Amino acid sequence: MSSVSVVRNLTSAMWKDKPPMFDANLSMLFTELPLLERPQAARAAGFDAVEIWWPFADAVPETREIEAFESAIEDAGVRLVGLNFFAGDMPAGDRGLASWPGRETEFRTNVEVTVAIAARLGCRTLNALHGNFETTAQTISNYRFAADVAAEAGAQIVVEPLSGAPKYPIKTAQQAFDVIDEIDRGNVKLLADLYHLATNGDDLDTLADHVDRIGHVQIADAPGRGEPGTGELDLFGHLAKLRANGYTGFVGAEYKPVTHSFAWRDNA
Repeated sequence: MSSVSVVRNLTSAMWKDKPPMFDANLSMLFTELPLLERPQAARAAGFDAVEIWWPFADAVPETREIEAFESAIEDAGVRLVGLNFFAGDMPAGDRGLASWPGRETEFRTNVEVTVAIAARLGCRTLNALHGNFETTAQTISNYRFAADVAAEAGAQIVVEPLSGAPKYPIKTAQQAFDVIDEIDRGNVKLLADLYHLATNGDDLDTLADHVDRIGHVQIADAPGRGEPGTGELDLFGHLAKLRANGYTGFVGAEYKPVTHSFAWRDNA
């Protein structure tokens, strides 16, 4: 047996019987509260870790905005485990700048700002949404730039397939892997959002075969994108397979609250 197989088997034995480490997505949960109050609400609800989409209106926010956000995370005593780069006007349908022609400088400037925030807060996973344009040489160059800057801070970049965004070209895990292969950086991996992948018809049972290429996992039930138990997906079954194959990272609770209860965590 190879040394890699031994490590994987040991890791699987350590984690297969342990519950996943859930983090709260502050862009989807606790939205009845102002943004800066959500970290404390997550802590009060029993989450030790949080993730968030880009929390500012601009690619380069004012220093006071950044400091207020960082203080809210630190004062709440939660760990930031996931942060998105600026993605444009999300409500209007924008889904990232990496592939957006003419916005290369804005993307790269935001990368510098985002990685600096992540470094100060100890965040190691940064989500670079692809954008609604085809993958070009410039797209790959942008991703490589982001990956190299992130690597200096000990962070990884994740590429996420999305559903419900007709113009967005990455919808399956394989399409993401194809882009990741072209980027050719060791710290670029898949963000496996089980809701998006299932909604797009991807086979969630095959994800466990690619654990070494998965940088982060997110969950929501389907249909509806509500919390686990409000739809038809065997989310905890899929998470168990991922754990058994060696996934030890956080699982982001990125869903639209239906019951406004976190009792689902007791069943994980």
